[in-house]
Amino acid sequence: MNIKDLRDGMRTVEVEGEIIDISSPREVTLRTGGQARVADATLRDESGTIKMSLWDAQIDQVAKGVRVKVTNGYINTFRGERQLNVGRYGKLEPVEG
Repeated sequence: MNIKDLRDGMRTVEVEGEIIDISSPREVTLRTGGQARVADATLRDESGTIKMSLWDAQIDQVAKGVRVKVTNGYINTFRGERQLNVGRYGKLEPVEG
């Protein structure tokens, strides 16, 4: 699937691309009261770019310039911008190439 084809509300999204930007992780307080680290990344393929939220261990799996594949992700809109989320049931993995 190409990034340009991703729409708000889509589920079971599979997309591959290159991390072209990643923010410094920040600490957030969860609704459950716990703490988590979150970072914003930008994923690019030949069709476009999309913002992606990375949580805790996912942050350490990627770096700028790394190609990744997201399996079983989902799309939502946050603050007016489409975002790709790996979510609890999704998978984020680096790929060769």
